Amino acid sequence: MIATVTLNPSLDYIVEIDNFSLGNINRTKDEKYLPGGKGLNVSQVLTNLGINNLALGIVGGFTGGQLVELLKERNVNQDLIHEPQALTRVNIKVRSQEETAINGIGPKISKETKEKLLHQIEELNSKDFLVLAGKIPPALPKDFYRQIMDKLRGRGVEIVVDAEGEQLERTIQNRPFLIKPNNEELGSLFNVEITKESDAIYYGKKLQERGARNILISLGAKGGILITEDKKIFQGNSPKGKLVNSVGAGDSMVAGFLYGYLKKDSLKEALRYGIACGSASAFSEELATKDEVLNLVREIDINTLEE
Repeated sequence: MIATVTLNPSLDYIVEIDNFSLGNINRTKDEKYLPGGKGLNVSQVLTNLGINNLALGIVGGFTGGQLVELLKERNVNQDLIHEPQALTRVNIKVRSQEETAINGIGPKISKETKEKLLHQIEELNSKDFLVLAGKIPPALPKDFYRQIMDKLRGRGVEIVVDAEGEQLERTIQNRPFLIKPNNEELGSLFNVEITKESDAIYYGKKLQERGARNILISLGAKGGILITEDKKIFQGNSPKGKLVNSVGAGDSMVAGFLYGYLKKDSLKEALRYGIACGSASAFSEELATKDEVLNLVREIDINTLEE
């Protein structure tokens, strides 16, 4: 079983506007609603790839109800908790001359809802995977991911963390199975700008020294790097294609990595499928489908940099 946790999901309202003008009435030429939130994106892509998973998290109000309906339409298995006093945030994405995003803060979360979520997570057993993805909302403690990991200590659950900044740093000492910073997030942890693969490897190793077991570093159009628990380093190229939508590409990389690891029993192949999956989402209007991923896998070469 793979479970994903999205603490601050959203209903994403995506609009296209010709020549958006600030301060004036703008009329949309196209619009749609999509499920939003990093963990939910991972669950959607895993579902597209045919991997059984369960999406956990917190929703509320009519926006939360609509979000659940959209997940059902996509056949995503979910057990999202409804917070009675909450309203799931709406994130607005405006596509015009440039893309502009307006993201909501997130709802208040009661102690009872928090405890119910922790109880759900404690149902996981040895060899299950748990994906903790996205920002922790202001209503929860900043170290909530670490609290979750403490609850599962010694249970044999493999934990993947896709967060940034302080929220990622607080989890590393708990030895997560995988963390997935991109080059900008990795650089921000050390107050540096990462422009070369050698820099990414150097600082990735420093995170490994602090406790992270496997480190997947997304380099965008340059592909990705994997530093494994047994000190191997693999590098993979990004396939050719036109960037259509970068939203969800990193989450798709996590889903593809887990797919490759479970299907091929290989961290090297996990990197290949992770890059293919992230690229497939980046080249599409919505999240990657299995056919799109399998078509791109053939274009990705994995090189061993250290072994």
